[in-house]
Amino acid sequence: MIFRTELVLPQYKRGYWLITDLVQQAIENQKVSGLLHIFIKHTSAAICMNENADSSVRADFETFMNDLVPEKYPKFKHISEGSDDMPAHIKSSLFGNSLLIPVTNGRLDLGTWQGIYLCEFRNFGGNRTLVLTLF
Repeated sequence: MIFRTELVLPQYKRGYWLITDLVQQAIENQKVSGLLHIFIKHTSAAICMNENADSSVRADFETFMNDLVPEKYPKFKHISEGSDDMPAHIKSSLFGNSLLIPVTNGRLDLGTWQGIYLCEFRNFGGNRTLVLTLF
């Protein structure tokens, strides 16, 4: 059995946002065990898994990544879509566009401190769409 759905996320401002509960809600009627593949359909945002308890971790991610890939870097050529666009593409490539998570009886089988992040790298990226495939 394969279950596939698309999850359209609400619009988030730039930053790192816990979306674990939204992903869980999208699959909770599937009372199966298997693997959940999550794919984000965008090139200026990413998904990752990390600390879910202390929000300072997400703030530190934002600070570090902005230092690593600064806006208005003078050597960027792709600048027509705004100063946050090219840095967003680079950051999304560093983080990646998919996750593979075990599911047990319809529940994400995560560690105690693990949560799924939407990494929004644009100031106003709009709604983001995830493809969730449970197999």
